Amino acid sequence: MSPENAEDSLPPIASTVRRTALLTAGLVLMTACGGGGSTSDGAARDAVAGFPVTLKNCGRTVTVDAAPRHAVSLNQGSTEILLSLGLADRIAGTATWTDPVMKGLEKDEATVERLAENQPSAEKVLAGEPDFVSASFESTLGKGGVASRDQFEKLGVPTYLSPADCAGKDNTGSGDGSRSEPLTMDRVYGEVRDLAEVFGVPERGEKLVKSLRSRVDEATADIDASGTTLLYWFANAEAPYMAGCCGAPGIITEELGAKNVFDDSHEEWPQINWETVADRDPDVLVIGDLTRESQTAESAEKKIEFLETNPATKNMDAVRHKRYVLLSGQAMNPAIRTVEGVERVAAGLRSFGLAG
Repeated sequence: MSPENAEDSLPPIASTVRRTALLTAGLVLMTACGGGGSTSDGAARDAVAGFPVTLKNCGRTVTVDAAPRHAVSLNQGSTEILLSLGLADRIAGTATWTDPVMKGLEKDEATVERLAENQPSAEKVLAGEPDFVSASFESTLGKGGVASRDQFEKLGVPTYLSPADCAGKDNTGSGDGSRSEPLTMDRVYGEVRDLAEVFGVPERGEKLVKSLRSRVDEATADIDASGTTLLYWFANAEAPYMAGCCGAPGIITEELGAKNVFDDSHEEWPQINWETVADRDPDVLVIGDLTRESQTAESAEKKIEFLETNPATKNMDAVRHKRYVLLSGQAMNPAIRTVEGVERVAAGLRSFGLAG
């Protein structure tokens, strides 16, 4: 879920005058501090084989003249890719987290400055003297976000947006956008390869993609959940965000051969009333277990307490039989941890006797 709705976003920069002043100040700061390094250092880095790197990214052409040394990744999903590629020493800052870091990355993540738990200010980002900025969601690098891609690029800072949030997706309306075509893991694998190329470690990218593919294959081997219906609840009790057909939960559902009870919605995370949820009566509830505190019923514990006491939901079949699968927020987002989602939901269905 994008930070626009999934997080309590900080207010956008108040006016064009303020924004212009901010970016001018940032330019002065980066020039005074040397930004990506001295001229001689830059020349040496440019000589490294494989650079410059030019990518097509969400309708833009992005050129990186040398492997970034002071990158800022503005969403947890983007940061976890960089950490998984062994690039902790090249990350100047990270922000916008919903969960603890994925297992195995704790030590590296602890060395990276957390600029903000939610969305940082543009000033805070610029203070890290970034030479590259990446994000998982368009709402982070757009209106109401940290700053636009154009604004960073005017400062000479290349930006990268996850293809999973732009390809086949319309983010112009309210909410978390809608998809005209289903998301696939190939989009996520493409992001891994792109970032690995930008940082000059393409072989690490291929190794990571191979590992992720292998995990999906292992989790789904001989599974058949064709008669099983699922519902994905990300956050909020009053106006709950449930997964539509075609985002990361759609990947999980498709890999298992199951059915999402709200696959008739192309919205990424439509808000659906509890009466409608009860009417669809899914076999299994996939519940986001979030550690942030920006909305109601964030933790799985709070969600389950709500489900088992709310008159509209307590008699649902999945609730009465406690068929719950708990996922991190990142496993429900388009990210490398979507693979974790496939693994956990597959294991849950098997434990419930619903996997064929």
